Amino acid sequence: MKKTSLDLPSLSQKDLLCTSALPATDIETIFATAKALKAGRETHTDVLRHKRLAMIFEKDSLRTRFTFDIGMQDLGGSAVFMDHRDARLGSRESVRDVAKNLERWVHGIVARTFKHKVLEELAQHAEIPVINGLSDFVHPCQALSDFFTLTEKWGSVRGRTLTFVGDGNNTCHALIHTAVKLGTNIRVCSPEGYEPNSRVVNEAMRAAQDTGAEVTILNDPEAAAEGADAIYTDVWASMGQEDEIEERNGIFAAYQVDEDLMARAKKGALFMHCLPAHRGWEVTQEVMDGSQSVVYDIAENRLHVQKAVLALLIR
Repeated sequence: MKKTSLDLPSLSQKDLLCTSALPATDIETIFATAKALKAGRETHTDVLRHKRLAMIFEKDSLRTRFTFDIGMQDLGGSAVFMDHRDARLGSRESVRDVAKNLERWVHGIVARTFKHKVLEELAQHAEIPVINGLSDFVHPCQALSDFFTLTEKWGSVRGRTLTFVGDGNNTCHALIHTAVKLGTNIRVCSPEGYEPNSRVVNEAMRAAQDTGAEVTILNDPEAAAEGADAIYTDVWASMGQEDEIEERNGIFAAYQVDEDLMARAKKGALFMHCLPAHRGWEVTQEVMDGSQSVVYDIAENRLHVQKAVLALLIR
């Protein structure tokens, strides 16, 4: 297998906990690195040779677990999976002690947690990079993969409009943070009481003043979809909210993304979903599997973007 060098500039942050902490130049660096790695998958096989990654998961995972594990292998490193679904971080021993132990054995940590504070504690006490594989608050690797996919489709995302329809959850928060950094207009449409965190919205509105992006919060799906370049949705009940599924299905029924809603967007508008998807609930079968859907392109790009994050942070 041919091996070639890869230019790896430094990011401004040691960790990746939230894209709100990343300047646009860091996001652009991640995208440029992901593009190079995607194009040269068979040639950049020793970027993280002899490097090891700890993967600590309190939640189930398909895309995050596979793509980080495969990503380390592709780059010449290895990953060790730690299943914390039965004993969450901090229950058997302190988060600080977990961090101080892991930094002696591995070169980076990916953690998928319920509480975002756990990630912040890991990053505070570990000298090695900590990457957020998802928390109840925010899902930065997902949003980076989403916007990397949009740059592949459009060239530039500046001035485009992305509409998110559904629960103002962790994926929604990450999309808001990332959109304003890149100059993308972001509309979020949720039922009353399910809007995104007001602190996230206010912080994004301040950041948008520098990029010209617009942040709009609505409750009317038809108004939100009107003229959008892409429409995004997610499950109505996230992990940990299983006891709310029946109630939420009733509340969110009017927020399903179907062909009529897509028709209100621009002609050729993209449909996006972070997966897993529940066809017939937040999205219809026709939209999910239709020609405008880029959900599997996004899923593939989780691998390339996260490889870029690993390469840039662990080196």
